[in-house]
Amino acid sequence: MPKALMQSVVGQLQKERMRIANELHAVTAALTAFGKVYANGSKPEPIRKKRTMSAAGRKRIAAAQKRRWAKVRAGKKH
Repeated sequence: MPKALMQSVVGQLQKERMRIANELHAVTAALTAFGKVYANGSKPEPIRKKRTMSAAGRKRIAAAQKRRWAKVRAGKKH
């Protein structure tokens, strides 16, 4: 290989090495940031119990909603 071609290849490889080193630095910084978040006690949301409503409660709510809609319909008939 001619000397100029060899120098060109070496130069390109050095540029690529620098680019990869910069990317690794960014990845390392991101991992460090995430690690600090988890180390500081960030916990996942607790699972909440599903609330249940009695049949009587559902009936009261349904009746109240029907009364509200009846008022709306009565107001439109004027």
